[in-house]
Amino acid sequence: MSEESFSAWLRAQCADEWEAVAGHPFAAAITTGDADMRHYLEQDFLFVDSFTALLGAAVASADSFAARVPYGQFLGQVATAEEKTYFHRALAALGGSTEAAPEPVTAEFRALMDEVRAAQDYPLIVAVLCVAEWSYLSWAERARKPLPETFVHREWIDLHEGPEFRAWVDFLRGELDRLGPVLPDERAAQVLETFRRAVALERRFFDMASR
Repeated sequence: MSEESFSAWLRAQCADEWEAVAGHPFAAAITTGDADMRHYLEQDFLFVDSFTALLGAAVASADSFAARVPYGQFLGQVATAEEKTYFHRALAALGGSTEAAPEPVTAEFRALMDEVRAAQDYPLIVAVLCVAEWSYLSWAERARKPLPETFVHREWIDLHEGPEFRAWVDFLRGELDRLGPVLPDERAAQVLETFRRAVALERRFFDMASR
């Protein structure tokens, strides 16, 4: 590993796949208001339960109170606030369902979340959370002003690009950067493998949404 941060090193190891997510045609279409969001949001909504459980596992397995607090705060937002409200409003406007059958990639990504949650393995939990959130920031921050007029596109971008979300991503990256330098090589390799799996699933998820 070079002198760069651990999170930057992880991303660099799968740079091509990461750019395929951040620059994915479907993600670009979201930023211009041209993406057909119904099926995409139906599938994304199916992550809410596993993602919420993963945040709970992060609270339980984190190694300090200072680390637990941001997870607890974000957990409250996901469970009760704007993201859940957004899904219901957007899917209602699009004629979508909150009970769609999961696509294979959706099932695989939920399985990865459930796998690291059940293991209560904090570095792996952070790796999956960081990919899920940082990769979304990476495409959302490419959106040009003015944002699309349709609330379905505009609010989805806002949810993944604003100052609070950036601070959340910075926290997740900071946890990886804190943990990484003290991990044995074997454990660092395990974190990298999990990080890569999550990035590959993010790309496949956008591929699915493009069909």
